[in-house]
Amino acid sequence: MTWDTFIYFAIAALIFWGIGAALALKSDKRTAPTMLTVVGLIVFMFFIIGLWISLERPPLRTMGETRLWYSLFLPLVGLIVYLRWHYKWILSFSTILSCVFIIINIANPDIHNKALMPALQSPWFTPHVIVYMFSYAVFGAVTLIAIYYLAKEDKISDHQKIMDMSDNLVYVGIAFLTIGMLMGAIWAKIAWGHYWSWDPKETWAAITWLSYLIYIHYRLNKRSSNENAMIMLIVAFIFLQICWYGLNYLPSAQQSIHTYTN
Repeated sequence: MTWDTFIYFAIAALIFWGIGAALALKSDKRTAPTMLTVVGLIVFMFFIIGLWISLERPPLRTMGETRLWYSLFLPLVGLIVYLRWHYKWILSFSTILSCVFIIINIANPDIHNKALMPALQSPWFTPHVIVYMFSYAVFGAVTLIAIYYLAKEDKISDHQKIMDMSDNLVYVGIAFLTIGMLMGAIWAKIAWGHYWSWDPKETWAAITWLSYLIYIHYRLNKRSSNENAMIMLIVAFIFLQICWYGLNYLPSAQQSIHTYTN
C-alpha cells in the first residue's frame, strides 16, 4: 500500500460517510447512517493498515501521516456524538472537516522514507501519537458544535442539551490529551533523561491543555455564559492547531525535536 492508492480509499470512504450523513439528515432511523459510516471507517482504516505494513513502521512520523489518523477519527467521533445525542447534523460536519484534511493529504502527502530515528523507535511512540490524534478529533467535533451553537443560537430549542454534550466531549478530550501528555513525558524520560523541557511543542501542549481546563472550570460556575463558553472552545482549538502544526512555522521551533521534518 502506498500514497499513490490513497485517493481511491479516501474517495470510497467519503462516499460512504457522505451518504450516511445525508440519510441521517433525512430520517430519524439511525441504522443505515451508522452502518455506512462504519463501512467508511473500515475502508479508511484498511488503507492505514496497508500503509503501516508497506512502510514497516507506524504511519505517524510526518504531518501527512498524522492527518490520516485525524481524518479517520473525526467521523468516528461524529458517529459517537450522533448515536449518543442524536444530533443529525454532526455526521455532515465531521465528514466535511475530514474531507478538508483528506484533500490536503492528497495535495501534500508528506511522503517519507521508512526509517525512524532512534528516539521514535520507542514503544511509547505509537500510543502517544494515536491518543493525541483521537483527543484532537474530539476537540475538533466539539469546536464544530461551538460554531453551530453560535451560528444557530436563536433557533436552538434545547440549549442545556447541547451544552451538556459540549462539556462531556471536553471531558473525554482532555482525558485523552492528559493520557497522551503523560505517555510523552515517560517517553521523554526514557529517550532524553527528563520528563519535560519546555520545548516549544511542549509549551503549546501545556497552553492547549490549560485552555480546555479553564473551560471546564468556567462551566462549573453557575453564572457562566453559554456564548462565552463556546467562544472559549474555539480559542482553545486555535491553540491546539498551533500546537499541532502551527509551531512548525515559528522560528523558535525550528530546532525542536517535536517538529515534523522531511
